[in-house]
Amino acid sequence: MKRLGLFFLAAVNAAAQVHFEQHPDRLSVTVDGKPFTEIIQGPQTRKPYLHPLRSASGKIVTRHYPMEKVDGETTDHPHHQGLSFTHADVNGYNFWASDASQIDAKSGLIRLKRIVSAQDGPRQGRAVMDYEWLDPAGKPILAERRTLVFQGGASERIIDFDAEFTALDKVVFGDTKEGTFNIRLASALQEDRSGTMVGATGCKTEKECWGTRGNWMDYSGRLDGEDLGIAIFDHPGNPGHPTYWHSRGYGLFSANPFGAADFRKGRKETAPATDGSLTLAKGGTARFRYRVLIHAGGTDAAALNKAYTAYATASN
Repeated sequence: MKRLGLFFLAAVNAAAQVHFEQHPDRLSVTVDGKPFTEIIQGPQTRKPYLHPLRSASGKIVTRHYPMEKVDGETTDHPHHQGLSFTHADVNGYNFWASDASQIDAKSGLIRLKRIVSAQDGPRQGRAVMDYEWLDPAGKPILAERRTLVFQGGASERIIDFDAEFTALDKVVFGDTKEGTFNIRLASALQEDRSGTMVGATGCKTEKECWGTRGNWMDYSGRLDGEDLGIAIFDHPGNPGHPTYWHSRGYGLFSANPFGAADFRKGRKETAPATDGSLTLAKGGTARFRYRVLIHAGGTDAAALNKAYTAYATASN
C-alpha cells in the first residue's frame, strides 16, 4: 500500500493555516479552521498534555478518559491523558502517576511558568512554553523549554515536539519502564479491537514490539468507519536513540529511552542488564525531539521509513 507516502508528500505541498487561541488553562489549535488539539496546562492538571488529538478528517484518536467518560471506552490507568512527556522516576519522584488518586509523598508536579509565544502561520504554527518540574516540596529541579510545531494537510496532521531541559540541581532520570513520551490511544485502536502495532524493525503486536528499540512505531486501525494510524518518530539526536518502546496492546503508545533494565528483564533477555538512567549535573542539559504523524490508511513501512528519514535529516 503506497497511500501513506502520497499523504506525506501532500503535507509538504498543501500545508494548511494553523491558528492558536489562548484560554486561561489551555491553548486551542486549529488547522484551516477545524479543531486539531488543545494544550492543557492549567492548575487542574499535574502535567501538561495534549487532548484530544484529531485526524485530518476530525476523528479523535486519543482516549477521552479520564477527562470525560464515553460509553464503550476503557477506564484503566487514569494517568494516561492524551499526549504528554512525563517519567516515573526523576530523582526518585514520580511525574508519571498524576491522577488525584495516585498522589503521595513521592509525587512530582510539572507547572507552567509562562507561555513564551504562540505564533500562527500559513504552513505551520509554533508554540513555546516554559515549565518547571517540582519535587514534592515544591522545589524546582528541572527547567524545561518546550516547543511544539503543528502542521496539517488534506489527509494528515503532524506535531513536532522539542523539549530542552536544564538541571537546576543534580538530576537523574531513573531506569523504569513507566514513561515517557506517550499517547493513550482511542479504545477502538486497541489490539483486541481493530488496532495493529508495527515497528521500524518489522515487529508486529505488543508481543513482538514491547521493549524493543527502533526509529519509529506505528499504531493503526479502524476508527468510526475510517482506516487511520498514528506514528511516533524518535529523533536520532535523542539520548538513548533508538528509543525503547513501552507500547501496549491496550492502547498505551510510548517511547521510553530510560527503561533499559526494565525492558530487558521484561523480555527475559539473557544479556547483562543495562542501566538506562540518565544523569545531569547541575546546569547540565538534555534535549528530546519527537514527531507525531496522524495519517490516513494503515501502516506502510516503506513510506514511514521515507517520512522518518525526511524528518531526521531536516531537523538536525
